[in-house]
Amino acid sequence: MTTLPSLIRWLAAQRRPALRRWASQVLARALLAAALPWVAPAQAADSLTCTGRFPNPITEICWSCILPISIGSATIANFDGQEDIPNPSNPVCSCGVNPTIGLSIGFWEPARHVEAVRKPFCLASLGGIDLDPGIPAPAAARFTRPEGDGDGGSFYQAHFYVNPVLYWLEVVTDFPCLERGSFDLAYLTEVDPLWNDDELTLILNPEAVLFANPVAVAACAADCVAATAGFGIAEMFWCAGCQGGIYPLDGHVPYHMGGVRTAALIAQRLTAKMHRELLAWGWHGRPGLCGPYFLPAMDKTAYKTQLTYPVANTAKDGGRCCQPFGRSTIVWGAGKEYPVRGEDFAFMLFRKRNCCVGY
Repeated sequence: MTTLPSLIRWLAAQRRPALRRWASQVLARALLAAALPWVAPAQAADSLTCTGRFPNPITEICWSCILPISIGSATIANFDGQEDIPNPSNPVCSCGVNPTIGLSIGFWEPARHVEAVRKPFCLASLGGIDLDPGIPAPAAARFTRPEGDGDGGSFYQAHFYVNPVLYWLEVVTDFPCLERGSFDLAYLTEVDPLWNDDELTLILNPEAVLFANPVAVAACAADCVAATAGFGIAEMFWCAGCQGGIYPLDGHVPYHMGGVRTAALIAQRLTAKMHRELLAWGWHGRPGLCGPYFLPAMDKTAYKTQLTYPVANTAKDGGRCCQPFGRSTIVWGAGKEYPVRGEDFAFMLFRKRNCCVGY
């Protein structure tokens, strides 16, 4: 049986210029077709831009998200009806082996930062620095479905920052309830093999198999309604409100319905992953009065988010510019995404903080 390579070699050996030219063209096209699957991914990764901006703490952080401030269960400072979760009822508290009596203070501390990016090792929140240490990592992508049942899925890399902005700005001095530290990169998903594998990530969240069914997915509609009206339902820990399901704890999103919505889901998943890996702790409620505590199952009601990049969401909707985890992005996310320089996203995380301030 004559194969295509042998036929090309035979034609090339003939003393006919036209046949030799035709054979050379066929061979070149065959080699190009064989090389395209290897060249295309590299070109796709190189074509991704890395842009960003360090958040301006004066103009791009919605400081009203710190409110309300409470002593015990009583609110002492609030403007425009900022949302809150329950605080310890007793205003008097004590901590330590030799107890120090103090007041139970509650507020929302801006202390963490999350970003979802397309290009691996692109640090959008550090001004668009392309770190690129030479470690191979999958680039972000949009996937289409041949059935035409929607926009398809997507994949993003994500980064988790420590950003205790109230402390390093010295907005309040000598206040024991603020986390001490500076802006720091705490986690890169590019070096985490679990972030790109739905099955491998079950090592962290084996309970995900219990909620991979239509009933559990449909129940998240109630969480979406609750998060849009206030805070999500803490008991429905497998739900990410209007963004879908919190599982699996990786960068694969089955239905891409816009960059802002997808990035909001990625922010929730990465925060939940940090809790599961004990890199993020609980700071709220009665257990948090005397310091942080282990919270391997994230309490999603303890976080509010504010978009800081590409368009800082400082315009208030109903007096608020921070959104609890799971709230619909239809209203506040409109106009926040644009081509090329506006396809990576960053969020400031405000976490609920209860603290016993002793005197």
